[in-house]
Amino acid sequence: MKFPKNLTVKLETRKQNNALRKLSLPNDLTDFASNDYIGFSKDKSIFEETHQYLIENKIIQNGATGSRLLSGNHKVYKEAENFIAKFHQTESVLIFNSGYDANVGFFSSVPQKGDLILYDELCHASIRDGIQLSNAKAYKYKHNDFEDLERLIQNPTPKTQYPTTIYIVTESVFSMDGDTPNLEELVQLSEKHNCHLVIDEAHSLGVFGSTGEGLIQMLGLQDQVFARIMTFGKGLGCHGAAILGLPELKEYLVNFARSFIYTTGLSPHSVATILVGYQHLESEKQTINKLRENIVHFNQEKNLLGLKPMFVRSKSAIQSAIIPGNQNVKSIANQLQEKGYDVKAILSPTVPEGQERLRFCLHSFNSKEEISEVLRLLSTFVY
Repeated sequence: MKFPKNLTVKLETRKQNNALRKLSLPNDLTDFASNDYIGFSKDKSIFEETHQYLIENKIIQNGATGSRLLSGNHKVYKEAENFIAKFHQTESVLIFNSGYDANVGFFSSVPQKGDLILYDELCHASIRDGIQLSNAKAYKYKHNDFEDLERLIQNPTPKTQYPTTIYIVTESVFSMDGDTPNLEELVQLSEKHNCHLVIDEAHSLGVFGSTGEGLIQMLGLQDQVFARIMTFGKGLGCHGAAILGLPELKEYLVNFARSFIYTTGLSPHSVATILVGYQHLESEKQTINKLRENIVHFNQEKNLLGLKPMFVRSKSAIQSAIIPGNQNVKSIANQLQEKGYDVKAILSPTVPEGQERLRFCLHSFNSKEEISEVLRLLSTFVY
């Protein structure tokens, strides 16, 4: 059987643009690439406590056996969702299989025909995929530009009636830039125009707040946000996600979010890992503080080396150096990897052409010496 010609053409175009994605195996390089910000993915105590929890609760089961609406809603779900709700100071929590599933499920089902979705132009692909499945009208606003956002709120599509509900969508930490919007100002704008604010906190959990609770909660804004999406594959070091909000929102999603309804649930082991990970957040203040110290050190070092102009301004664990051109940025990434540092190149079309970058992910387990050295090497390769 021959591979379709039109698909072959698309692959060849990617190769010609030096943008072909490939899978790579784990390596022993110093980690500046993973989203494991506070090292939970390799935490031995979390691994052992999860196993002990399952044994003590007589849960010897490899899979959920079905969707949560059929046979897959095992008792670990209830305990985990209750713990997460208390931790995040919210009324209800619904766990999804992944951040992608949570975003697609929410945006494809919650905004209705006649509603309006206004989303930051740099929102994650999972948000945009969900929006594409929605019956609501959707428009993007310029990145972190609330004047542009308010213009769209005040001037809805001229050929349609005023929207029933307006949803404003953004991220507390953007995955490719590592920057953050002015969330206090955004809340004020949302309340001024009676909008519903939806915040993806995927890269905020485990990073911001005294117990890694995320940026919204750290700022005390949790009661002004309609929905928060928490993803566990980054700071929590495991898998899955949750949508936080009103009990009515949970009930609605259980009934209408297709990515929740029509999929097998997470295994008891997966949900138990989420629960134990959250329990560790409450006791890992020293680890979270170490991450913050490393973020400060990274910013200080890049300034001392004269690298600040090439970096996107960020106080998060994601630090991006703009190096235009797929070939240029791949070349520098390869040089850093040859020196023992795992720094990944982010290529177009993942980011816009001309905005290709090196994406440094910082961790609590990176040493200050490693941070200083990788930046020193970068300076020698770019200057």
